[in-house]
Amino acid sequence: MSKLFSSFKIKEVTLANRIVVSPMCQYSCIDGFANNWHLVHLGTRAVGGAGLIIQEATAVLPEGRISYADMGIWKDEHIEKLSEINKFIHENGAVAGIQLAHAGRKASAETAWNGGRQIQDGEHSWPTVAPSAIPFHEKDKMPIELSKTDILTIIAAFKDAARRSLLAGFKVLEIHAAHGYLIHEFYSPLSNKRSDEYGGSFENRIRFLLEIITAIQTEWPNHLPLFVRISATDWVADGWAIEDSVQLAIILKACGVDLIDVSSAANIPKAPIPLRPNYQVPLSAQIKQQAIIATGAVGLITTASQAETILQNNEADLIFLGRELLRNPYFPLHAAQELGDEIAWPKQYERAKI
Repeated sequence: MSKLFSSFKIKEVTLANRIVVSPMCQYSCIDGFANNWHLVHLGTRAVGGAGLIIQEATAVLPEGRISYADMGIWKDEHIEKLSEINKFIHENGAVAGIQLAHAGRKASAETAWNGGRQIQDGEHSWPTVAPSAIPFHEKDKMPIELSKTDILTIIAAFKDAARRSLLAGFKVLEIHAAHGYLIHEFYSPLSNKRSDEYGGSFENRIRFLLEIITAIQTEWPNHLPLFVRISATDWVADGWAIEDSVQLAIILKACGVDLIDVSSAANIPKAPIPLRPNYQVPLSAQIKQQAIIATGAVGLITTASQAETILQNNEADLIFLGRELLRNPYFPLHAAQELGDEIAWPKQYERAKI
């Protein structure tokens, strides 16, 4: 059997294979509530054979949404529909995960298909916050620099979101600390110019993330996996670098984090990103090998053979797929055939198996 379709046990959760549905915003919520779009969208990927399905960036506070149409888990009323979706995912052989997020200075934005730029007035606009009063785009409104009291409020929101995530039936929790959102804004020197205990040194800039992890762990049980998605580099000389990410990963492992989901960039508008197939895989490999922690590879991975090679080369433990699974939610079923593996199809679809 290929490595891609071998099982992967992490704490008390066993994934049927190494294919992960990467968190992808659907911009289809009202007041943060999941609906039948999400049931079908996420449920189809479970039917399609993915081992782990991580729900899109889910805001821990309403002002932490990227857009007014984002998913949320800032109130108990959000739990009911999420529970229904997770029940379907688990009934169909996949594991349900959630990504908890706060968009920071990149909040109050339009939906992706409406341009994604900041909304600066009107009913879908709200003040944004950041570690320092530095806007993402030059024409964005100036974000409010968070006070220490504000920081503690956000940390508490992550804690409460972890409690709700457990009640909703999620089995994997991922902290979104990448892509220029609030946690990334804290650890990157490009966006954090604070002079208190949350700014300046490497140790101070990662403090916000570590305090979130500590708070979450009071609600999220030790037997369930905890992931962190990071931007492993800002792709600029004076920004966050892969060496920082290795150092951070070593610390996160000691704090009880089980896997680093390795992405990159998005904290400044025009970073020179070397977009090509596997462009982030070396980052995953370096963190995995130097920090000795499980990693997930993501970014322009589109074929079964490509994913299998990454795993065989020990460059990652899991393969996170995004756009390829939007194009083809049944990618895992076809990938298994391509690699010569025999895996179970949904009984309702067996007559279509070649």
